[in-house]
Amino acid sequence: MSAEFSSLPHCFSKKNTVLWLLRIAGVGLLSACAALPPAQLATDAKPSAALSVTPLYNVSFNSVLALPVKNQGMKLAYGKAALQFGLLSLPEASADAKPPLVIFVHGGCWLNAYDIGHSKALSQALTEAGYAVWSLEYRRVGDEGGGWPGSLNDIVQGIDYAQAQFEQYGVDVNRIALMGHSAGGQLALLAGEKLAGEKLAAGKKAQQVQAVIGLAAITDMASYSLGTNSCQTATAKFMGATVQQAPELYQQASPSQGKAHPKTVLRAAGAGRAGQAMESGFNTKLE
Repeated sequence: MSAEFSSLPHCFSKKNTVLWLLRIAGVGLLSACAALPPAQLATDAKPSAALSVTPLYNVSFNSVLALPVKNQGMKLAYGKAALQFGLLSLPEASADAKPPLVIFVHGGCWLNAYDIGHSKALSQALTEAGYAVWSLEYRRVGDEGGGWPGSLNDIVQGIDYAQAQFEQYGVDVNRIALMGHSAGGQLALLAGEKLAGEKLAAGKKAQQVQAVIGLAAITDMASYSLGTNSCQTATAKFMGATVQQAPELYQQASPSQGKAHPKTVLRAAGAGRAGQAMESGFNTKLE
């Protein structure tokens, strides 16, 4: 398993980091959209003492899968294909306010070998912290309709479904954070860019998706594809061509080459090509 994908449990084990990112992105638990201006993406924010715990590193992938999960979430289909569904997890009812929503896109090298199962522990942790969570499954490499751009189209469709349908579940659809890890981070960043652009073109504010969070997100597809580990070599399978064969296609699929959602927060995985790629193309300071 590649270094980038094996770092996934690090993100999942640091619930404090995820909560911190959600707070600085302006999607606090009970704050009424106390969002930061687009030009000030909380570059000097620090985790609060309440969220400071000892981080865990290099936790095995199997250990993440073995974490107990009490709430599996409500399975809802956002499309007709078997893999076009998500798991909606709701926090305990509160008389104070409707919970904000985290839409999560799992990673896994874009391959259908890694499914939504490894995101359940994170969904439960966020739900226990007071967030509603819509964890998306989607078609990946190896699935009919998966790959580029089908996987991205699934994510956009899943987000649209949540915005249109989740008010009936008591969710605050005007406080939504879109978050993805690794390959899922690439898809989340692109989906956030697409949705913000569509709102702007229609003369509307991108009020529903307030922020986009990339956890070790892959942002430079061309650079990433030149690597030699198992995830990096899967890039051509996802794209359907090598970067030499379709450079323009790789540019389209690279979040660093587009105009990011005005409130984008990135969390690097550390050293390595994936982390370095995040340094180009965005004006957002890495946390």
